[in-house]
Amino acid sequence: MIGVPAMAQGPQSKTPIVMNDDVGVPVFPYDITDRPYRVLGEVKAGVRKATMFSKSPSQAKIYRELWERGQKLGADAVIKASYGDAHVTAVSWGKANATGTAIKFLAPGEIAPAIAKP
Repeated sequence: MIGVPAMAQGPQSKTPIVMNDDVGVPVFPYDITDRPYRVLGEVKAGVRKATMFSKSPSQAKIYRELWERGQKLGADAVIKASYGDAHVTAVSWGKANATGTAIKFLAPGEIAPAIAKP
């Protein structure tokens, strides 16, 4: 099941943040279209398997890694998250690469007023 953004109160601010209840972090495989935001940048993560016999990294683990990188940019959420299957590399028994877009929601004062056309 794909998580739907849930509104929650941020612990240190009164600004509501979104949360993907399925994985416990604000990382989503789709765009958020109901709130204006500014793009902070692309985030990338590589999540490794512990051993050759370990399972591939879970979606929750991959999304947590993306969220850690998004937080370093000051993001409120990571959108358009995607990842592939774990593959063997020279230094790992299996690594899943993931990418996403870190975003910061705009405050009401940052939203440009609509320009009326004559």
